[in-house]
Amino acid sequence: MMKTKIKKEKTFDTVKVFREIKEKIAKETEKMTFEEFKQYLEKNKLSSAK
Repeated sequence: MMKTKIKKEKTFDTVKVFREIKEKIAKETEKMTFEEFKQYLEKNKLSSAK
């Protein structure tokens, strides 16, 4: 007996979201110097919730 897989539509596609974020960052930082990039990272750092 074969079981049929029912493909459920994802409500949140992690890979797609992270790809979009990565592309956005790449566009924003492509012409930066290393110093500018370090400042960019500092400014956009994720705050750790505690």
